Amino acid sequence: MDPKTHTGKGYNMYDISGKIALVTGAGGEFGIGRAIAMRLADEGADLVVTDLTESPYTGSGTDWAGLPQLVDQIRSLGRRSIGIATDVSEAIQVEDMIQKVIGEFGRIDILVNNAGAPAGPDRVPLTELDEPVWDHVQRVNVKGTFLCCKATARHMIDRGGGGKIINMSSRLGKRGEARHTAYCASKFAIIGFTQSLAMELAVHRINVNALCPGMVDTERIDTIASALVPGTLTSEEKRRELVDSTASDIPLGRIAQSAEVASTAAYLASSQSDYLTGLAINIAGGLEMG
Repeated sequence: MDPKTHTGKGYNMYDISGKIALVTGAGGEFGIGRAIAMRLADEGADLVVTDLTESPYTGSGTDWAGLPQLVDQIRSLGRRSIGIATDVSEAIQVEDMIQKVIGEFGRIDILVNNAGAPAGPDRVPLTELDEPVWDHVQRVNVKGTFLCCKATARHMIDRGGGGKIINMSSRLGKRGEARHTAYCASKFAIIGFTQSLAMELAVHRINVNALCPGMVDTERIDTIASALVPGTLTSEEKRRELVDSTASDIPLGRIAQSAEVASTAAYLASSQSDYLTGLAINIAGGLEMG
């Protein structure tokens, strides 16, 4: 099985049958969000999946249809699922999304904050970084996480407590890197936010943890490579150069697959992680160990 194109093969290691999970930023064909959604469905959860639009990757060169196709794949596993187009940086849209989930499923047990700002325009030296680009990265990555956590935590507390919140940080939320100032600032913020929220919500039996992947083999690499790799190479050549140069620094010798991030998310979503909270877990092949 190719973990990059996993579509549901029945792992059932961390049984979360009957749980309701909400995964943001799930519309990409090879993205982390889709992989997490499919893995949680494998483990028995019903899914609400969101992205900025229902078909955010139209024109990407594939016939992937975005959220509607993902919903169909989840339902093919015998799970309930709906897709909701949501801008997580807009409070009104987030509140509306949460109310739709509760109206459809009655509760939310698991929140995965995976939505992220598009990569590329922000991967420049600070002296060339436009203020609107900076603002957009912080608005989606940080404000979006804040808004989704606030609305979901309020619901979890009101229904009697218990639940899992998983925030998406990055290896670069622990270590700065040139031409990543906006991105690193947002991902460092998510780790601090996760720790603070974990302390607040512990009394309500709500676990809050963060994932810190290194480079993952998703569509985002294409735009990152275009911004970071100089010269007149083709898009595919730039992608390969970035992946190869990154892999050469990783002790395990390769970048991650989205399904490998999903495996850790599934563990954090399950009862097996009930005594873990406030963590920022590296998924970086040994490149980041602190």
